[in-house]
Amino acid sequence: MKSIMVTIAPEETRMALVENGVLEAFEVERSSHSHLVGNIYKGQVQNVLPGMQAAFVDIGTGKNAFMYIGDGLPQDVIKTLPKTQHIHIGQKIPVQIIKDAIGSKGPRATTHISLPGRNVVLMPTAAYIGMSRRITDEAERNRLHKIAEKICPKGMGLIIRTVAVGQSEETLAADAKYLVRLWQSILARFKLKNKGTALLYRDADLIIRIVRDSFTDDVDEFLIDDAQVYQRVIDLVKFISPHLLARINLYQGAKPLFKEYGIEESLEQLGAREIELKSGGFLVIDKTEALTVIDVNTGKYVGKSNLGETVYQTNLEAAAEILRQIRLRDIGGIIIVDFIDMEKDSQKEELLSVMREMVKNDRTKTNVVDITSLGLVEITRKKSRQNFDSLVYSECPVCHGRGRVESPETVSIRIAADIRRMEHKSHAREGYEIEVHESVAEELRQNQVMMNLAAEFGTDIKVTIKDGMHPENYSILQQS
Repeated sequence: MKSIMVTIAPEETRMALVENGVLEAFEVERSSHSHLVGNIYKGQVQNVLPGMQAAFVDIGTGKNAFMYIGDGLPQDVIKTLPKTQHIHIGQKIPVQIIKDAIGSKGPRATTHISLPGRNVVLMPTAAYIGMSRRITDEAERNRLHKIAEKICPKGMGLIIRTVAVGQSEETLAADAKYLVRLWQSILARFKLKNKGTALLYRDADLIIRIVRDSFTDDVDEFLIDDAQVYQRVIDLVKFISPHLLARINLYQGAKPLFKEYGIEESLEQLGAREIELKSGGFLVIDKTEALTVIDVNTGKYVGKSNLGETVYQTNLEAAAEILRQIRLRDIGGIIIVDFIDMEKDSQKEELLSVMREMVKNDRTKTNVVDITSLGLVEITRKKSRQNFDSLVYSECPVCHGRGRVESPETVSIRIAADIRRMEHKSHAREGYEIEVHESVAEELRQNQVMMNLAAEFGTDIKVTIKDGMHPENYSILQQS
């Protein structure tokens, strides 16, 4: 049983993909955080980096977009460029955003435009035929490839999507014609004599993307808890996949939709550092600036036979859960998994084979690279939109992302060192008043640090707890 569930609120739209009672995919779109991925802009080149074959492009959103200079520009645009160089400062070019701005980094752009339809993706700046890797039947691949060659516009390219399986030539041709008209309208807006940058095309919102990309024949049920959105989905599906209409239902239960189907409980676990496995083992997920590290532990699992088999079974279970967590959290970039070391090379190869088969179900391009002698598996996954963590959580104002603060003992030692330096300069006849966090005050009292200092310098030291003070901060007032 495979279900798509959508819950609507004025502030956000949330989508959950549930398969056999297990949450397999989750996506959220907030009204205050509109994504840029898929949008096409009339950009103006601000800076060219010849050594990197890259450029910074102003798209009018506040942060310049970074892009590698490619050969995918439309022919009519290429004709307007100087013969000595393809791109120069001040040049206006159409660019598409392929990665949202993250942190201090601006968005990532490309000149290789792609326009997704229901069954095909039009590549107006690249002349080639592509095929979804999830279409495995060789006869069907050959049939679709022949159709694509026949209907592909001259000088452009097409990618056949998974949902195109079994579709007629007329259906695919209609998709392609619509996308060509869309591209022509985008180019027309690009050629307008308006100054500066401009948004030429906005990618579909979450509802349309769900219908276009996720609502396929293998989905048994599509539940929506909002009447207006329900009607909107009905109207969309009538046009693109009328045979799926009966699977769309309006949820009117007393409980919230996600609460009724246990999705809220699953979502609460997405922010957790530790993930328990059914066998008793567990995962530890840590994110750094450069990569994400996942550690596999046997935990309470002791197995039923020998150590080697126990380790292997734990790793197999962990692999499935790791790939699920990667999808749910939308983790991108480099991912390093520290599996429990396996003795047999055959087990290592089997683990890699299982993982490579599993990632085929991930809509985001994911590559399981290899496994080292230490049991480390490298995974790469395309990063485009803000992931779950960056959208739902913000940096801790106390530890500032470190995940830890200085211990009260460390802070108390720093305080003692500061008082000694102050005493070396001038003696405080009337003593000192120190304001600290309550945990530091308790440490100073228990270890008698201030009492010892007072005896050492023959002066009074008063410790005061200050509400709201950072655990690592303190103030020392010298009474002279």
